[in-house]
Amino acid sequence: MPAATLEHVTSSDGTTLGVWRSGTGPALVLVHGTTADHTRWSRVIPGFSERFSVHAMDRRGRGASGDSATYSYEQEGRDVAAVVHHAGRPRNLVGHSFGGLCALEAALLVELDRLVLYEPPLPVGIQITSNDTVARLDDLIARNQREDALLVFFREVVRAPEQQVEMLRTQASWPARVAAAHTVVREVRLEHSYRPDFERLRNMAVPTLLLLGTESPSFLRAATERIHAVLPNSRIHEFAGQQHLAMDAVPDEFVRVVSEFLS
Repeated sequence: MPAATLEHVTSSDGTTLGVWRSGTGPALVLVHGTTADHTRWSRVIPGFSERFSVHAMDRRGRGASGDSATYSYEQEGRDVAAVVHHAGRPRNLVGHSFGGLCALEAALLVELDRLVLYEPPLPVGIQITSNDTVARLDDLIARNQREDALLVFFREVVRAPEQQVEMLRTQASWPARVAAAHTVVREVRLEHSYRPDFERLRNMAVPTLLLLGTESPSFLRAATERIHAVLPNSRIHEFAGQQHLAMDAVPDEFVRVVSEFLS
């Protein structure tokens, strides 16, 4: 990644959030998903930094960010909103996976110019994670088998093909994922109980791009289509032949598609 400057933002509950800034231009906030930290964007930050002032945050509980004893979607949304305020204008926000749900919550709190959501796992009546899988994740974390817990998450929750799992394990961001493995279970549990304020979302006029892989699991397609049906100013772009990790597999295409929308 290009040289980045670590900045600190204080969230509404007093938690300090680490934000890694690089590039110049319009503000762009990147929100990573489960298991990751800001380094999950390493393959696309160079391209984005040529066009934007990139603010890649570490969500609470990992990287340069603190944490708290209590945890909720609402607080994650307030975290993202604080970073958006810090980044300046125009306010462009990109959220991936669970980070997309956090970005969606933030969009209800702060005025945005553009919003991009990549396969946020909105509950749509489809059982995403079995109780057995959650119990195994709990057990693995309790026994400090953190990498094994990550592999269960990617194989059984994300349902990533083995080739993509192995690609993740070779990336520089993998050690950070292992370090943040303890945050997996709390996020997986909240995915089942998340109930967004659909009435408020129907009144959210911010132009929104919904990203979807043509080969992604059916529950992620259903979630994306559900959000598209609710948001009044959204459209879907599909990455041909891709699943949940297009920023890793086709980073140049990812940067191009998102940049064209934001521009």
